[in-house]
Amino acid sequence: MTIEKYGNNRERFLNDLMNLMVPIEGGTVELRDYINTNKWLSSNYTLSNPGRESDRKVITWTETIEPFYVMKYPVTHQLYHFVMHHEEEVEVEPSTNSLPITEVSWVDSLIFCNELSRIHGRTECYLITGESQNTIYNQKANGFRLLSDAEWQYACKAGTKGYRYESIDKIAWHQENANGSVQQVGKLLPNPWGLYDMIGNVWEWCWDLYDAKRYGDYRVFRGGSWAEVENNCGSTSRRKSMPDFKIDDLGFRIALTKP
Repeated sequence: MTIEKYGNNRERFLNDLMNLMVPIEGGTVELRDYINTNKWLSSNYTLSNPGRESDRKVITWTETIEPFYVMKYPVTHQLYHFVMHHEEEVEVEPSTNSLPITEVSWVDSLIFCNELSRIHGRTECYLITGESQNTIYNQKANGFRLLSDAEWQYACKAGTKGYRYESIDKIAWHQENANGSVQQVGKLLPNPWGLYDMIGNVWEWCWDLYDAKRYGDYRVFRGGSWAEVENNCGSTSRRKSMPDFKIDDLGFRIALTKP
């Protein structure tokens, strides 16, 4: 799907966009994380934890997943600029059209979701405030949104049991095969539910706070990226950062609760 062929026919484009939203049946998913028992050494940490491996403990929990829809691909440059600049003429370098959008914060991803919802005539999901902890998610809204942490892992695993649903070079761009940069979406194999680039290529923001008690405003992102060693790219790979954090291997994917 290319935006150029639509010109100003946004209705046709957005209808076709809906064809990229994959239905996901409900179920349950077990999540796991490593909690550092040490206190933070500084409030300025972005991605790292203090302490030794022996200072961390494993926690697990189970969540119920209601049926939802998720986009086949991470949001691309093409889609992002079409939505965010639809009222003005903005040229996007053709070579970047099919690349995942990066250098976008968690807040940027929510703004995009709200704008896409408005264009599509849907109710916005987010009331965005200056502090991300106070941002309100209207779960009854029918607009576009981020996946939750649990939804992301559930969709990524697609009913499989392991860390990955196929051998890594068949499904994921990572440090050893990406030639030092982000890659076009949809070029490798999808998972069993037809979702591409869930693992590797770019990390993907999720809605959830990581652990408000310990880390305050930090939000979850998932999956690994082109800049990571292969061991860091998998269905349970889970990191965190501040909601205004931006970097060249971090993007997002969109979801809908109802079609």
